[in-house]
Amino acid sequence: MTAGGSTNHADAFGKAVQLFDPASANAKVMVMFTDGNTTAGAPPAPVAAAARAQGIIIYCIGLIGSDGLDISALNDWATDPDASHVAVTPDTADLEALFAKLAANISKPGATDVSIHEVVGPDFVITSISPPTKGAAVMLDAHSLRWDIPQLGATSSEGASLDFLVRHVGQQSGTKLVNQSITYSDKEGNVVSFPQPAVSVECDIVVQPEKCPEPVDVDVAGCQDSVLVDLGDVYLESQGRIIQMDVTIQNVCPGKRVALAAILTEVDQNGMEYQRGMKAFTIPAHSFPECRDVLVKCVRFVVPEDLSVSGGTACSPRKFKARFLANQIDMDYRCCEAVVTL
Repeated sequence: MTAGGSTNHADAFGKAVQLFDPASANAKVMVMFTDGNTTAGAPPAPVAAAARAQGIIIYCIGLIGSDGLDISALNDWATDPDASHVAVTPDTADLEALFAKLAANISKPGATDVSIHEVVGPDFVITSISPPTKGAAVMLDAHSLRWDIPQLGATSSEGASLDFLVRHVGQQSGTKLVNQSITYSDKEGNVVSFPQPAVSVECDIVVQPEKCPEPVDVDVAGCQDSVLVDLGDVYLESQGRIIQMDVTIQNVCPGKRVALAAILTEVDQNGMEYQRGMKAFTIPAHSFPECRDVLVKCVRFVVPEDLSVSGGTACSPRKFKARFLANQIDMDYRCCEAVVTL
């Protein structure tokens, strides 16, 4: 579109869109011959993007003008991929050949006998596949699937989608590509590009406190009904003690919550103390009319045997010290003009 010798690409795209019948199921294709140099009107890129969003396929034919050729503008306006929808033609012969190829592409009857083979990365496994909107999909193994579509876009423009779930099984965190490869084929020889989704993975810390026991080989001769084998000693592993304590908090006033801390230490033969744990609790307020004692039951600590400082065997006595700290949480005191939220 030119106005007074100026080029208004936005107006050209807008008027071309108006020529299409929104109710038509036919493919909508727009071919723009231009040098890409806009000299009038609004920026054309948003108008071209809106046309593509409506399903209109845009081809841009670059004709070199007196001001040269802006190939980046053509790539921006045309449908992706640029290699199939943007061309620069310097003479008539190339232009005729381009039109023949363009007509063949536009008149293609979609795709038939579509087959898509997808393989996820080694850090993922496929857990389930939902029925696709077109065709059928099957999981080949834990890492791959095949999606077959008999016909797609033969009579009108249409799409298809397939949803499946994967689980991360790797041991390393980071951003990882989900797919290792996607292979596409159809009877017409179309070329399709697929996105490359990636996920950010945060792995949990894995701790294995017990090692697997070493196996003992046992041989049984042919036709032998029984065998007597001494497998040696089996040791109890991961031994420890559970200390459960009760404590009574005296004279707790009504309506007052109490903060309670339990501290446990272990004492060696020289009287040195070693930390073994601390717990903190909020004791809810009671509603009795007077102050009364509150019994707190079952404060538990786990003390594994590998932390023992008794200096004896696994069954040796161990000495511990328990301390409790308590204070009221709620109070009526206000310091000067301080604002305190209860």
